[in-house]
Amino acid sequence: MDKIKIVLVDDHQMFRDGVKSVLSDEDNIEVIGEIGNGNDLYEVLKSIKPDVIITDISMPEISGIDIAKYVSENYPEIKILILSMHSNEEFITKALSAGANGYLPKDTSMNELLEAINTIYTGDNYFNKEISDTILKSIINKSKSAKENAKNETLTKREKEIVNLVVDGLANKEIADKLFISVRTVDSHKNNIMQKLNLKSSVELVKYAIKNNLAKLD
Repeated sequence: MDKIKIVLVDDHQMFRDGVKSVLSDEDNIEVIGEIGNGNDLYEVLKSIKPDVIITDISMPEISGIDIAKYVSENYPEIKILILSMHSNEEFITKALSAGANGYLPKDTSMNELLEAINTIYTGDNYFNKEISDTILKSIINKSKSAKENAKNETLTKREKEIVNLVVDGLANKEIADKLFISVRTVDSHKNNIMQKLNLKSSVELVKYAIKNNLAKLD
């Protein structure tokens, strides 16, 4: 049976020793290298080719995200598993964009680490529930943001001007005088804005405009 060849990249020797100790008990896994920084990894990859690289994110000089990007571009056959103390959305999405195949928090169980290694070795991605929930939340937020931006783009230049004046606290008569249009025209524009943005009152419009950067606050 072919063994899964692993290279560990982490600037903490004690952590590398701990992971290596656990992996050495597995019949189908072989740790063929342990490295403390990205520069040394790039040199090592010129002579050995692991199946999986397990790397931290926060390291001196070259981060795990930089490593994932470099390896995915130059050695696409090598799988990348991020094992990091950072589990917030920014780090996770950056790692995935860079080409990571899996992402786990450092406090994960060794059983889950082994499951992740075997999963990404076969060509699938692996994320535990915590990381998956964060990824899903990010996708939902981006989808909502895209929808709101699409709504904003449907507003005309004049309608955006009126939104800004409403946020500034101007009444319809004041808006009409400032823009040299009739009050009836202002009413018509506001009705169109409300329909496009699915809003029901000027208060909702002000809140929406501020939240979605439609208006600039002085």
